[in-house]
Amino acid sequence: MSIQSNVPTTVSWSVGVGIVMVICNLVAIFIGFYAISKENRGQGPSLPGLPRMFTGFGVPELLATASFGHILGAGVVLALGNAGVL
Repeated sequence: MSIQSNVPTTVSWSVGVGIVMVICNLVAIFIGFYAISKENRGQGPSLPGLPRMFTGFGVPELLATASFGHILGAGVVLALGNAGVL
């Protein structure tokens, strides 16, 4: 019995996988912007060039929400791949 027969198949990268990951990151940033309290927001360096509605949303918040978005995206990609959608 070979070990390779026990390894589950995963989805290889495609444009659909990239779109799912981008959507998951945008959802995570949206959730994080409203979930991070205004007292704790903007503790680190700010991001230049953002619209006024993102006032106080800086580098730490972006890194935190993008990290959450990648974890969320990996789970969604694995789930959609297992379901045969991707």
